[in-house]
Amino acid sequence: MARLARFFPPVTLIPDAAHTSYNHYEARLLIDSHAHLDSPRYADDREAMLRRAGEAGVGAVLSIGIGEGPAEMHQALDLCRQFNGQPGLPHLYASAGIYPHSTTEADEKALAKLDALLSEPEVIACGEIGLDYYHEGAPRDVQRQGLIRQLEIAAARRRPILIHCRGTRSGVPGDRSSSPGWGESIDAWDDLFLVLDEHWEKTGLGGIMHCFGAGWEQARRSLDMGFLVSFAGNLTYPKAQPLRDVAARMPLDGVLVETDAPWLAPAPLRGQRNEPAFVAQTARTLAGLLNVSEAEIASVTTKNFNRLFQLHPDVGH
Repeated sequence: MARLARFFPPVTLIPDAAHTSYNHYEARLLIDSHAHLDSPRYADDREAMLRRAGEAGVGAVLSIGIGEGPAEMHQALDLCRQFNGQPGLPHLYASAGIYPHSTTEADEKALAKLDALLSEPEVIACGEIGLDYYHEGAPRDVQRQGLIRQLEIAAARRRPILIHCRGTRSGVPGDRSSSPGWGESIDAWDDLFLVLDEHWEKTGLGGIMHCFGAGWEQARRSLDMGFLVSFAGNLTYPKAQPLRDVAARMPLDGVLVETDAPWLAPAPLRGQRNEPAFVAQTARTLAGLLNVSEAEIASVTTKNFNRLFQLHPDVGH
């Protein structure tokens, strides 16, 4: 993968963008806002993978703490503590949450573990959580109740949320998320907004619509509720024009970029193992859609991330 990681050149940064602090609001390096760094697919080269990310212009990564279920929620935090402070590596933040498929395991013990993890300063978000009607790994009512319980915990801990939402039908085989324009139904989105309207919007905490793949109406409603919309490698796929049409309408202060690694490698590496270094290609595609430079998309997405999570030296306290 080291050879493939060099396929995409790093995003070009402005001359004074030398990174001095990963908490600095004006940092210009890219942030991968969603990557599953604890995946067993990185077991043999995790540090080298992170080093490639740094070389590609990635200054920070949000490491997603869902694992294969609540028993592994802590692994993202463990990686933060293992790798942060090492020269040449991106700074790592962590999340913790119970994925929709795992909500059958969201008992009191699991929820107490989530609450404890969200109290840790490195754990800046609750997620990824939400509704998935495509795979439906848990009954819909169980997913909904699991989501509501996690929203309550996140609100009490004042942590933004990372939302996974996928409808019953998907129009692009192999994609984990796709647009209603490609054939995905919006049933999960309708149910999601009902839950967020009642249980989340009033908190004012917002969050991220992870790996966004829906239509403009869902993007607009997300922005209105204080969410950032994050685009992943599927933005680059040949059949993703409906998604690119949505991205082209987005305000600069409402977007993020991510990999969802190890899945959804951008074209032409689709089907390969994804990694944070590849977020540069998604950023480059988004910059073109929004008619801004690569340096500007790096700057604004970093600012958006830091604004959402109020990142400063005492974050989490």
